Amino acid sequence: MDLEDNKIGLIAGEGEFPIILAQSLKDKNYEIIAVCFSNDQKEKLKKFTPQIFKISIGQFGKLIEIFKENGVKKLVFLGKIDKSQALKVGIPDFRALALWRKLKIKEDNSILKGVIEELENEGFIIKGPSEFLQEFLTTEGIFTKRVPTKEEWEDIEYGFKIAKIIGSLDIGQCVVVKNKMTVAIEAMEGTDATILRAGKLRKDTVVIKVAKPIQDLRMDLPVVGLKTIETLIKAQAKVLALEAGKTFFLQKESAIKLADKNNISIVGYKSKEE
Repeated sequence: MDLEDNKIGLIAGEGEFPIILAQSLKDKNYEIIAVCFSNDQKEKLKKFTPQIFKISIGQFGKLIEIFKENGVKKLVFLGKIDKSQALKVGIPDFRALALWRKLKIKEDNSILKGVIEELENEGFIIKGPSEFLQEFLTTEGIFTKRVPTKEEWEDIEYGFKIAKIIGSLDIGQCVVVKNKMTVAIEAMEGTDATILRAGKLRKDTVVIKVAKPIQDLRMDLPVVGLKTIETLIKAQAKVLALEAGKTFFLQKESAIKLADKNNISIVGYKSKEE
């Protein structure tokens, strides 16, 4: 690849997943120019590139400026951005404020779609993380020693339908069910908080994580990892069902080992209706 093709801009949210993506990009010999939103993430990214810029979430114009000044054309996003915290940042810059005012709906997918459109209008090419993390996409099947019971399979099928409906409204990616009753749905708080909230209401639940039907698969694909299993253990949940082909399963070996130790089932599920 030529020098320009070799450059890629990484917009890194929080968590370990952007670090795994950075490692994959480095292994594929990309020159990484990273933008992140915390000092902690900046320190972790130093292992993969010296070109790291820490900005606040409201500095959208600054983000564009950084990538243009560094000759970046291709961008990839990954990592958690806490919308509740983002709303608490200081005064956003002009570009961020203009984008926010333009949005008719302020749910996650609408915001991300607006961000993509603005970046594409500036000449950037948005790449999906799946292009660089193909090996981490969930396959269909059972990953653990424990197999879901007949009742749990029924809850998976039921919860999957509910999750897709919720997702079509751009609310969240995760639903927790038990005995064909919805225990909790994800909103602004995120998946881990949803699972913990459900654990206060019911034990031995089934947790379903899906891609929203309306979302751009280059942005915000569902991601789970070791911390997800740790959260299931705290909530005393019994099953984690992931949408096959559309969910990243990172730290897979460690997560499965921990799930087996705690008698938790993990499955990659594909709806029969698709």
